[in-house]
Amino acid sequence: MSQKIILFFSSILLLGCTHAVEYTVTNKAGTTPGGLRFTDQIGIDYSKQTLNSATSFIWRIFQQNTYASRKNVPSVTLIIENMGGVAYAVNGEIHVSANYIQGYSGNVKREITGVLYHEMTHIWQWNGNGQAPGGLIEGIADYVRLKAGYAPSHWVGPGKGDRWDQGYDVTARFLDYCNSQRNGFVAEFNKMMRNGYNANFFVVLTGKTVEQLWREYKATYNS
Repeated sequence: MSQKIILFFSSILLLGCTHAVEYTVTNKAGTTPGGLRFTDQIGIDYSKQTLNSATSFIWRIFQQNTYASRKNVPSVTLIIENMGGVAYAVNGEIHVSANYIQGYSGNVKREITGVLYHEMTHIWQWNGNGQAPGGLIEGIADYVRLKAGYAPSHWVGPGKGDRWDQGYDVTARFLDYCNSQRNGFVAEFNKMMRNGYNANFFVVLTGKTVEQLWREYKATYNS
């Protein structure tokens, strides 16, 4: 009997390991100022821990409690390199600018942590097979960063912005409002985008068009 129990739990552990995500961090910026600042103030070990923590947090935000509900991403590689911009994610890789790390004035460790939560969201989120508005996709990534507690001080406040799909912090604040109107809104919306995108998803989830929600959102904070 004891041997059967051991085999049973061994099978469970093996199954869990099969679904584990492997994280790799490479600092290609080397001895450049940005590369050195990454090594001194952020580091490879902390970056790996952050990638792992971000993944777990995103799965909770998206309510992806089973392997079948998630993307099949066996590994994620973080690359620090000299490039323009801040960061981008593609094909299981996250590229972060060493130039940005070098020039950032403030707590660079906290800033890059927030950037990694944003980019890791792109790794895991559904994008409507490329049909969803880019502003919505970026807004969801910043929504995750917001809920994780890494929103930078320069972000706009609630109720600001010109369009619901303006993207990034503007759309993140709007999605936070939508989620307050229907708990789990962002998770359900992400799930619906697994196979496509339709603006009617807003109606299905809230009974209101996105234009109605945007007007009510603006009125709530600008009255």
